[in-house]
Amino acid sequence: MLLKLSALPTFTSVFLSILFFFFTSCNEKNIPSKVVEDEQIKYEANWESLSKHIEAPNWFQDAKFGIYFHWGVYSVPAYGSEWYASKMYHPGTSEFEHHKNTYGPQSEFGYKDFVPDFTAEHFDAEEWAALFKKSGAKFAGPVAQHHDGFAMWDSEVNPWNAADKGPKRDITGELTKALRKNDLKLITTFHHARNLQRNKDNQDNWRGFNSHFPYNPDYDTSSEDPVIRKLYGNIPTDEFHQYWSDQITEVLDQYQPDIIWFDSWFNFIPEKRVQQMCADYFNKAAKTNQEVVIAYKQSDLPLEVGVHDIEQGGRKDISERTWMTDITLSFKSWCFVEGQTYKPTSMVMRNLIDVVSKNGVVLLNISPKADGTISEEQRKILREMGSWFSKYGESIYATKPWDLFGFGNASAGEGSHGGQSSTVEYTANDIRITQSRDEKSLYMIFLGKPKVGDTIKLHLMAKHRYAPHSPIKRISLLGTDIEPEFNLGDTHFELTIPDAPMDDIATVFKFELE
Repeated sequence: MLLKLSALPTFTSVFLSILFFFFTSCNEKNIPSKVVEDEQIKYEANWESLSKHIEAPNWFQDAKFGIYFHWGVYSVPAYGSEWYASKMYHPGTSEFEHHKNTYGPQSEFGYKDFVPDFTAEHFDAEEWAALFKKSGAKFAGPVAQHHDGFAMWDSEVNPWNAADKGPKRDITGELTKALRKNDLKLITTFHHARNLQRNKDNQDNWRGFNSHFPYNPDYDTSSEDPVIRKLYGNIPTDEFHQYWSDQITEVLDQYQPDIIWFDSWFNFIPEKRVQQMCADYFNKAAKTNQEVVIAYKQSDLPLEVGVHDIEQGGRKDISERTWMTDITLSFKSWCFVEGQTYKPTSMVMRNLIDVVSKNGVVLLNISPKADGTISEEQRKILREMGSWFSKYGESIYATKPWDLFGFGNASAGEGSHGGQSSTVEYTANDIRITQSRDEKSLYMIFLGKPKVGDTIKLHLMAKHRYAPHSPIKRISLLGTDIEPEFNLGDTHFELTIPDAPMDDIATVFKFELE
């Protein structure tokens, strides 16, 4: 079988008309450059000042892979999704009927009544951190607070927190110590901007999308109890905005996360308050000599201030700025639910490789059970990912895109929140390319196991594009001493797949350059 560049549908004639200088072109354009004259700069709460911060430090660009987890009170019913907290109050949803039939009327058993059953008795921060490290992740951390108003840290601001209720343990604190002991960076994610009941005065739209919990006099979501009101976001708008800020500040002060990530809805928070939050984070990090990252969705922040995240999707081409995608290990929901199904390791890894080839970073979500256990199905996938990284990690970590991310036959559908789908079915006919930061190595990654004897023919790598000297010193099957046959012609480059052990998930050939 001869794979010809001209026969691959993802390479159109426009590519053939572009002059690429194989291996020798400088890709520093892929790394946004910012010159900060004063290392002790004091960031002010305005976009001009905040844009002086390096939004994607080198360690983050090199990390490529992190893990977080949707785990909280919503893990107790384990039905539908992590949106159970909201949908259980909405007539007409399966969650509403399930709740009424399983736990009783919502007027008698509300979301707050699940809290005592969120016990986390089997949670072991040390064991989780070791698993994450073994998977190949370089950073990890919790959903610090989802839309449901329950804080996963020891909080003096939020009475509904894991140290005082439910597990009665400082989940974030225990994880922080364990992760850093394993040389992993810490990420904490915040989804609580949606928690405020913004539709309570509009009885025709109590279930509006702008609010997680609907105001309803028949349910505890309308409680006037000063503690219960905070869980359901049934508080005045100005008070909520301060509450939103104070909880983030508390996490920054207590745990010093390396990344804070926000799940949209900044349009609901006053811009000046968002700017102040960013400035506080950057200034606190400067005092602890941390190079930190703020990740955001949609258009919540300027490109110069944070790292843009695409939920459940990826870019279709190389981005000059480092970006991120948050994806699930599961098919059904972000939190654990009964009957959950999981993606094969090959799908997760091949889509991750595609993301990396386009200058992206993957944040992978797993789904622990309410008791603090991580299912064996998920553990197996994480171990298999780690096994692949242990053999081929140099083609991923500390790399940057080449002039072209790759080529192939796979059809990429649209992502649910923009970009392309995160569940593309790649095969060995799809190839992705990365290069080391120092540009001394290039990696050709087949997204599968190529067939022995096949010849890969690439016009973009023809001799005339970098004559008179070849920069290639050696090509090898990564992880072995096996050197495949290759030929540099005047019109094309050919590589013949050797009879050698190759990987079912993805096979990597390393090009060592002059």
